[in-house]
Amino acid sequence: MTQCPVCNSTRIETRHYAKKVGGAIGTVAGAASGAGAVLSGAEAGAAVGAVAGPAGVLVGGIAGAVIAGLLGAAAGCATGVAVGDAIDSNVLDNCRCRSCGLTFSVGHR
Repeated sequence: MTQCPVCNSTRIETRHYAKKVGGAIGTVAGAASGAGAVLSGAEAGAAVGAVAGPAGVLVGGIAGAVIAGLLGAAAGCATGVAVGDAIDSNVLDNCRCRSCGLTFSVGHR
């Protein structure tokens, strides 16, 4: 259990600022990079939907594009969260004592 290095209180909150920001930035970046995959996703979806005729091509193409964008966003979010967590753990004072208000990093006590 984490304790405050000054008052030894165990009433510690973690702030995770970099993790939150990294996740948001990663999601946007992943969705943007996933935009390149949208075309191939749309083509794959259209090919699968071709079995159902012209309407299937349209619906399959749209579904393929959406799935490609979502996969890019999810991958970007996961990467951003991992980078943000590393920054929180190693660079920022991620912990705050609720008793005395001290901010500190667990790894640098």
